[in-house]
Parts: sequence; C-alpha cells; structure tokens
Amino acid sequence: MRIETEYQEILEDFKQLLRSSKLKYTKQRELILQIIYDNDDGHFTPEDIYNLIKKSYPQVKLGIATVYRTLTLLEEANIVSSISFGVQGKKYEFGLKEHHDHLVCLKCGRIEEFFDKTIEKQQEKIAKKFNFKMTGHIMKITGVCSVCQAK
Repeated sequence: MRIETEYQEILEDFKQLLRSSKLKYTKQRELILQIIYDNDDGHFTPEDIYNLIKKSYPQVKLGIATVYRTLTLLEEANIVSSISFGVQGKKYEFGLKEHHDHLVCLKCGRIEEFFDKTIEKQQEKIAKKFNFKMTGHIMKITGVCSVCQAK
C-alpha cells in the first residue's frame, strides 16, 4: 500500500475525469481504482478485479460491465495501462509508475517486470535512424518462465 495523500490526489483526478466525461462518481468505480492502486505490483484481468471486489466487499453491488467500462476510462486517462493477450484479453496494472517492460510466460501467465538501459538506448537509436519521433513504447517478451521449464 502506498502513501494515502498520493492516493487521494489520484482519486481527485479520477473524480475530475468522471465529471468531464459526464459520468457519476460511484463507490464501485472507486473500488476498481483502489484495487489496482493497492496492488500495483500485480497484473489483473477485469474478472480478477471483479472477483477481488466481490470477495472483499460482498455488500457492494457490481456488474462486470462496470469493471470493463471503468478500466477503459482509466486506461484512456493513463491511470492504468494494459498488456494485451490477444484472444485471451487484457491484463491491467497501475499506469503511473516508472516505465518498465514485461516477460510473459505463455504456460502459466506469470508476468515479470524489468527495465534495461541498453534496450531503451537501442530503441532511441532506431527511432533516430528512421527519423521517427518516439513518444513511448510497449515491450512484451513471450516465452516460458523458469518454473514452467522445470516442470
């Protein structure tokens, strides 16, 4: 869990985003944000988020459609980011942390985050070589993790 004042600032930004989108602030929407924020080392499917809220807050009425719509809104605002798994859908993570890339196990779905200065510099060189103004990138390396290889 992180600093409460940081969360409050993000929550206020989220409320402003809802107002500007002419959407209502609801406890359900806040819980979606809170689950991702409090578990920022995780990568969640919409179903994972839905199930966490239903388990932790059984008294809260929540539909899976609300989770999907709220995640789309949060992603458009760069509060969360997603990793696409093709037909398997997306996994979401808190998007306001330092840049990193991902190793994704195709057998168990485990996601390992990493940062490598050499890769970052090489991407900048390639962009420059092609006179391309890079504004960001997403790198996902797929394969089989060490745990699954050992099985």
